[in-house]
Amino acid sequence: MTQPYHAFENLRQHNAVLEDNVQLGSGIQLSAWSNSLDRVTQCSNHHTLSMYVNEGYETYQKTSSGWKNGGGPDRFCLMPEDSETTWDIRNHFSFVHLYCTDDHLRNIAEQIWDRSPAAISLDEKIFSEDPRITQLYRHFLLSSDWQQQANHLMLSTASTLLLTHMVQNYSNVQWRLPDVRGGLAPAVLRNIQAYIEQHLSEPLTLSELAKEAGLSEFHFARMFKQSTQLAPHQYVMHRRMSRAQTLVKNSSLSLTDIAMACGFSSASHFSNRFKTTVGVTPSQLRSTNK
Repeated sequence: MTQPYHAFENLRQHNAVLEDNVQLGSGIQLSAWSNSLDRVTQCSNHHTLSMYVNEGYETYQKTSSGWKNGGGPDRFCLMPEDSETTWDIRNHFSFVHLYCTDDHLRNIAEQIWDRSPAAISLDEKIFSEDPRITQLYRHFLLSSDWQQQANHLMLSTASTLLLTHMVQNYSNVQWRLPDVRGGLAPAVLRNIQAYIEQHLSEPLTLSELAKEAGLSEFHFARMFKQSTQLAPHQYVMHRRMSRAQTLVKNSSLSLTDIAMACGFSSASHFSNRFKTTVGVTPSQLRSTNK
């Protein structure tokens, strides 16, 4: 992404506090915000999916018949590009924004369905509910540290699933998702597995792996799971942990260096994930192997 997203820059000029932010390589940006006692008008050159995390009951939208509320945890607002919305925020609340350009949304549609829609127009949705959107952002986006590059594959996967869901359910292009049968060709799978091994120290994303396989993110994720019985982010984390155990047991590298070699940008996050997976911390495992 070369240009900053308008909605993001606009919020930074108001009372909104940026709690967290990550760009996921393929033009998708996630931003976590809190705001209170503010009035904001948004008119953007991109799409914004806003997901309420806490509170939001006193967030009002300006309508032709006056100010209307209806927000709250697990409500979402979908604001297509060029739509104008004005908000009066009368109490503190927190929310997550997913930003994407129309080009990126169109590219996702073209890759999934292998045909190009004449145009994609998203429906504006205000204070809506959708269990699938709630599941994706609660389970994936809110459960992980965005600044840990080891989590970027999971974050990019969840973001792509959210965008796919938006195209399928809240646009003029409501095509049925194609069936994906069969896994990756053996040579492609071996190449992807080798690529993952060579890049475990880096913040892998779904778009990067799909590009390496010559497939859309949608098809790659499903075919990879057919082949390995694991989603790409699960497989990569499994390989990170496997390498970490080998290095802890058999190398003289410091635990910080091992964390970096396995794609973790902080030793504490690495230690917590290691203990969850292995049952002991890296230092405990190393001490038993002396």
